[in-house]
Amino acid sequence: MENSTKGKCPVMHGANTDTKSSVMSWWPNALNFDILHQHDSKTNPYHDGFNYREEFKKLDFEALKNDLKQLMVSSQDWWPADWGHYGGLMIRMAWHSAGTYRIADGRGGSNTGNQRFAPLNSWPDNANLDKARRLLWPIKKKYGNKLSWADLFILAGNMAYESMGFKTFGFGGGREDIWHPEKDIYWGAEKEWLAPTKSRYDDDLDRKTLENPLAAVQMGLIYVNPEGVDGKPDPLRTAQDVRMTFKRMAMNDEETVALTAGGHTVGKTHGNGDASVLGASPEGAPVEQQGMGWMNPQGKGNAEHTVTSGLEGAWTTHPDRWNHDYFYLLLTYDWELKKSPAGAWQWEPINIKEEDMPFDAHVPGVRRNPIMTDADMAMKMDPEYRKISERFYKDPAYFGDTFARAWFKLTHRDLGSRSRYLGPDVPQEDLIWQDPVPAVNYMLTEAEIDELKAKLLNSGLSQAELIATAWDSARTFRCSDYRGGANGARIRLEPQIGWEGNEPERLKKVLAKLQELQAGLSKKVSIADLIVLGGTAGVEKAARDAGVDVKVPFSPGRGDATAEMTDAESFDVLEPIHDGFRNWLKKDYAVSAEELMLDKTQLLGLTAPEMTALVGGMRVLDTNHGGTKHGVFTNRAGVLSNDFFVTLTDMKYNWVPVSENLYKVVDRKTGETIWTATRVDLVFGSNSILRSYAEFYAQDDNRERFVRDFVQAWVKVMNADR
Repeated sequence: MENSTKGKCPVMHGANTDTKSSVMSWWPNALNFDILHQHDSKTNPYHDGFNYREEFKKLDFEALKNDLKQLMVSSQDWWPADWGHYGGLMIRMAWHSAGTYRIADGRGGSNTGNQRFAPLNSWPDNANLDKARRLLWPIKKKYGNKLSWADLFILAGNMAYESMGFKTFGFGGGREDIWHPEKDIYWGAEKEWLAPTKSRYDDDLDRKTLENPLAAVQMGLIYVNPEGVDGKPDPLRTAQDVRMTFKRMAMNDEETVALTAGGHTVGKTHGNGDASVLGASPEGAPVEQQGMGWMNPQGKGNAEHTVTSGLEGAWTTHPDRWNHDYFYLLLTYDWELKKSPAGAWQWEPINIKEEDMPFDAHVPGVRRNPIMTDADMAMKMDPEYRKISERFYKDPAYFGDTFARAWFKLTHRDLGSRSRYLGPDVPQEDLIWQDPVPAVNYMLTEAEIDELKAKLLNSGLSQAELIATAWDSARTFRCSDYRGGANGARIRLEPQIGWEGNEPERLKKVLAKLQELQAGLSKKVSIADLIVLGGTAGVEKAARDAGVDVKVPFSPGRGDATAEMTDAESFDVLEPIHDGFRNWLKKDYAVSAEELMLDKTQLLGLTAPEMTALVGGMRVLDTNHGGTKHGVFTNRAGVLSNDFFVTLTDMKYNWVPVSENLYKVVDRKTGETIWTATRVDLVFGSNSILRSYAEFYAQDDNRERFVRDFVQAWVKVMNADR
C-alpha cells in the first residue's frame, strides 16, 4: 500500500495554475472572447455604488503631495535610496507606467495602474520597480480609496521632480485601477524576453517597418535597448529606433530629446554585479518573497550592489537634483564604449575633469564616471537630434519648459480631454493633443428635441444616411485613451471627411443638409449634436415601425471643433480599416474580419451581447458601407426588427461559400439564392457563444427586448466620449 498522500489532492492538479490548459485548447483557432471580458465587474472589489471620481475630490491634495515629497528623502534600510533620494526610482516608475502607451490602438499607458500585474510587473525593463511600488504602499494605505494606484504612480513622478527642484507643468487625476492582468493586449508574438528585434520588423534594415500596433523594439522593453539595437552599440542606428518608437508614442523629435535629457538628468542606472544570478521576476518568484522579484544574492543585494539594467552609473554630475549637466557633458566631452561591471555596453567620457564626475550614490567621497546609453549618444550623433540638443544646451529655460510639457504629455496622453482631469493642479491651457472641443452655451427642452427630430427626418436624408453618419462620427471613440467619438464633429474636418470608411460622397451630402438645417434654426445647435440626433431620430422611427414605442435618449451639449483645434496628423491612427457593424473591410487582412470586430468592440467599451444587438440592428437598418446587401436578412429594410437573427437561425437555408469573405444564403428546397452574407454575419451563427445570443434575440418573445437592447447599446456608443 502506498503511504504517501502526494498526488492525491482532491482538486485536479494544475487546474488553477497551468495557463496553457484550457477547455478551448482543443480548438486553438476558435474565436477568443476574453478581450471583451477582461475587466468583468466580478474582479473589482469595490461595490456598485463606488465612484472614484467623487472619492478623489475628497483628497487633501496638498497633504498628499507633501507626504510624497517627504517619502523621497526617507531612505529605507531594505532598499536604500541613491544619494538619499528616491526621485530617480519614482520617476522611472512613473515613466514606465506611462511609457507603454502606443498611438495605434491607444492601449498601454498610465490609465489603469496595470504595472501592478503581469506581464508588465515582470518585464526586464521594469526590474526593481516592484521596490518603488512597495515604498509607495504606506501612502496608498493612508489615502485608500480616494487615490488609485494609477494616479499615485504619476503623481509620485511629479513630486519626485518637484522635490529635486524642477517645476512640473501640472497634474490631472482620474485614472481608475484595474484588478487583474490585461492579458489580451498584444505586446508582441515573441515567446522569450528580449528576443532579436528582427521578429518585429518586415525588413530589419528598415526600422520604420516595426509591426503595428507595437512601439517598443523588443519584448519586455518600454522603448529601445539601451545598449543599442539587439545589444550592439551603434548610435545612428539606435536613433532610427528611438525616432520610430517615440513617434508611435505620440512624440516628435523635440519632445523626444527633451524627454531623454530630462529623464536622464536625475537618477542612475544599476549594474554593479552579475545580472545572471538575479532571482526570478515578481510573477515567478517563490511565495516567501511576497511578490518581490529580481532578488540579488551579491554583496548587500542593494545600494551599491544593485543590478537592474546592467548599465552602471549616473548621467549627470549632480543626479540628486534638477540641473543642466546632461547637455554639457554630452556635447563637451568625447565618449568611448566600455563595459559595465555587469558586462553591459555603455559610453563613458574621455579625460573628464574630476569636478564633472558624480559622487557614488552610496560610497561616501568616491567619484565615478558619468555614463551615456546608446540612445543618449543618438542625441549627439543623429544630425536632427544634435540640432535640438544644442538649442536646449544654449537655452536652459526653453529646455525646461519643453521638458515640462513633454513630461505632462507623456504621463497624461491616455487620460482623454482636459474635462476628464481632476484636482487643483490641472493646467488651464488647452493643448492640441488633448483634442479640445469648445463648450456650447445652449440647452434643449424635450419639445425642442422632438421638433429637431422631425426636421431631420423630413430633411430629404434617408434614415440609413442619418444613422450611418451618426455611427461613423461616434465609432472613432476608443476607451483605451478616450480619443475619438462624436463630440467635436471632427468627421467634418480633415482627415476624417476623406476617409474611405466614412463614404466621403455620402458624408458631404449629409453634412451639407445638416448645415442648411442649422442655418435655419432660431437657436443654433452644433453640427455634432445634429449628427447624433439625426441617427437617434432614425433609430427611434425604425423602432416605431417595428411596433415598439421607445424613446431613444439624447443628451445635447456637444461642441464643434475647428481645424485649428485639430492635430490632423494625429487622427490618422483613428482611421477605420474595417467596421463589422457596417459590414466593411478596406481590404483583406491576415487577421480575420471577426477578430477585427472583437478588437473594435473592446475599444468601444462594448460587451459581446451589445455587439450582437448592434450588428443585428445595423443590418436590418440597411446601413452597410456602400449600400451592400450582405447580411441584410429582411424584406423590410429600415425597420428595427429581429429578422437578422431569425434568418440566421432558420434551418430552411444553406450557407454556401462564394469566396473567403462572401457567402450565398440558399433556400434548401428551391436552391434559390435569397441573400448574401460575409464572415462577420455568419460568425453569429457558427460560433457557439455568439449563436447563443443570436438565438436569444431570435425568440418570438424577445422581439421588443432586442429593440430595447439595441437602443441601449446605440446610446452607449453615441455618448461614449461624454
